Amino acid sequence: MKLDKDAIKDIIPHREPFLLIDEVTELEPGRKVVAIKRVSEDEYYFKGHFPGNPVMPGVLQVEALAQAGAVCVLSLPEHRGKIAYFGAIDRVKFRGMVTPGDELRLEVELLSVRARGGKGKAEAFKDGKLVCSCELTFMFA
Repeated sequence: MKLDKDAIKDIIPHREPFLLIDEVTELEPGRKVVAIKRVSEDEYYFKGHFPGNPVMPGVLQVEALAQAGAVCVLSLPEHRGKIAYFGAIDRVKFRGMVTPGDELRLEVELLSVRARGGKGKAEAFKDGKLVCSCELTFMFA
């Protein structure tokens, strides 16, 4: 299943400038999602991070992964309309720089989903190379 930005906005509450995924290319609700973030030179955070050497902050890479994971879990009928919040972020590793013009492939596999939250394994790739990975724990509200 593929989703454009409007379809993504129907599932998660994030909006510009904080909506950090542009499209979903694969979706198995409650199991797995693959999403794309096209990193534009016009991103608001590049003005200060870092002038003359723009780099996408690692925390925003993790947020993009979390938003992709939220699309996956909130696509389930029983969780539709809820909000997924961070419960924990574990084993975060950054392995490369993300700069203007890059395209991130965001892959999240949900390891467990329960009534009150769940866990997922998340990885971001640039040009086929792993640049960020983590484990995400989320809770619903």
